[in-house]
Amino acid sequence: MRRGNILKLVALVLLVAAAVGLSIKPLTDAKGIPLGLDLRGGVHLILQAEPNKNGTPITNNEMDKAKAIMAKRVNDLGVSEPIVQVDYDKKRVVVDLAGITDPDKAVDILKTTARLTFKDPEGNIVLQGDELKDARAGQGQDSNQGYVVNLTFSADGTQKFADLTTKYVGQQIGIYLDDKLLKNPKVEIPITNGQAYIDHYATLEAAANDAVLMRSGSLPVSMSIAEKRQVGASLGIDSLHKSIRAGLYGLTFIFLFMLVFYRLPGVVADFSLIVYGLIVLWVFWMFRVVLTLPGIAGFILSIGMAVDFNIIIYERVKEEVRAGKSLRAGVESGFSRAFITVIDAHVTTFIAAMTLYYFGSGSIRGFALTLAVGIIASLFTAITFTRLVLRLVVGISAKMKTTWFGVRREV
Repeated sequence: MRRGNILKLVALVLLVAAAVGLSIKPLTDAKGIPLGLDLRGGVHLILQAEPNKNGTPITNNEMDKAKAIMAKRVNDLGVSEPIVQVDYDKKRVVVDLAGITDPDKAVDILKTTARLTFKDPEGNIVLQGDELKDARAGQGQDSNQGYVVNLTFSADGTQKFADLTTKYVGQQIGIYLDDKLLKNPKVEIPITNGQAYIDHYATLEAAANDAVLMRSGSLPVSMSIAEKRQVGASLGIDSLHKSIRAGLYGLTFIFLFMLVFYRLPGVVADFSLIVYGLIVLWVFWMFRVVLTLPGIAGFILSIGMAVDFNIIIYERVKEEVRAGKSLRAGVESGFSRAFITVIDAHVTTFIAAMTLYYFGSGSIRGFALTLAVGIIASLFTAITFTRLVLRLVVGISAKMKTTWFGVRREV
């Protein structure tokens, strides 16, 4: 029994050490846990919806549509982990774009209404962008075309475009984006397959930008920039480094505290905290949780709660051992007695975190999310891993000294 427990403990230590070593690169490289605006740098935008020209009030449905279109645009631009939120009361869309290299281009694309229209020779609108299925940038078929935007129409759009090009063979039709003429081609033959293109773009980037606007659809309302705030990458990196240092100082103090006051169980607690940290960070990585400064604060707070869980359990174990029980019986009884108390505390904090997440926005939701993930991970770690390791430790020897658990038996 003793030999088996020792081998299991050694295997656990080696397994955790291997997990830590294998986790360093994927969790810390550029594709690891995504960093928020305050840690990575980028741009914070507030876009204000302009009143409708016909005087009708802007509806929440229009704001939701504007949010969805903007989110699609920034995703098509390749911006990682954008945050797009709506303030319905003020009719605003709040956008955080982390790590972008050209914020002005992103701003222009976001606020552009992008109303695509096709007009007949008399200037009448006969086809609109909502009848467009897809738009992709590419190289023209010959060198004279330059770069192009290839258009694919929906079923209704295909029929309308076929009717348009059949009726006006030999005449010109205008293609407009926000009433700006993009192309005024002469119809050579009827186009009935729902495929067309806009050519003569000077660069692929210019074609790609217009393609993003066309396929994302037009905004239901006009938008203006109410606020634009840039966060430098150097400031974000400095904030990240300070947060990491603060976290390391705090963890060092916690590790020393547990060792001094709880002796051998303190070693187990410190070991469990490493496992807890791995679980939380890998959850962040798998679900692409955007880490911000408030999010780091929530993570650190959850570490404190994980330590608190261990302290409650160990105090219960010490009470049981002082009362005359063996270490093994004290561990089992201590976990049983502490379980309800710990569950109550963590459940109430989890409810508070979920309330903050549901009703909050931006950095508040980031704080709530990391706190909630940490609470679940700390419960799982304490109930499974900490209990398993303690059982193995007390099973090494029936004559293990209680002073190793910081306990002097009552006389």
